[in-house]
Amino acid sequence: MSLFLTVPLTDAETAAAAGGAAVVGLIFGLIGYVIGALGLMGVFTKAGKPGWAAFVPIYNLIVLLEVVGRPLWWFVLFLIPGVNVIAMIIVMNDLSKSFGHEVGFTVGLVLLTVVFTWILWLGSSTYRGPSAAVAAPSTAYAA
Repeated sequence: MSLFLTVPLTDAETAAAAGGAAVVGLIFGLIGYVIGALGLMGVFTKAGKPGWAAFVPIYNLIVLLEVVGRPLWWFVLFLIPGVNVIAMIIVMNDLSKSFGHEVGFTVGLVLLTVVFTWILWLGSSTYRGPSAAVAAPSTAYAA
């Protein structure tokens, strides 16, 4: 004999529970998005880019590529499964270098992106220019 008496739910009760769970999930998702975008907004502001760009889903990646000095065609790399992970690690390394940090900070950006973008925003880090543009070899010929 069971200690708990179970009562079957009606279809209306099941639908109401699913709807409530969806609303709660949506609220937590929006809160998480805003918390993540706030750190990116601070990074963009320090880099001289518009802060509001952090809240626009595709445009924020384009601005991030500008901040680190990568060409716009790199956006295509983020559409390819598997390649996008490698591309994001490279961009995070460039972001770390653009603010004068080393590989250890890159590891933090890759593993705890939200926390480390907030550290870039609220910490004493200063934007030193796009690191990828500096590291790229020049195509001009020496005279």
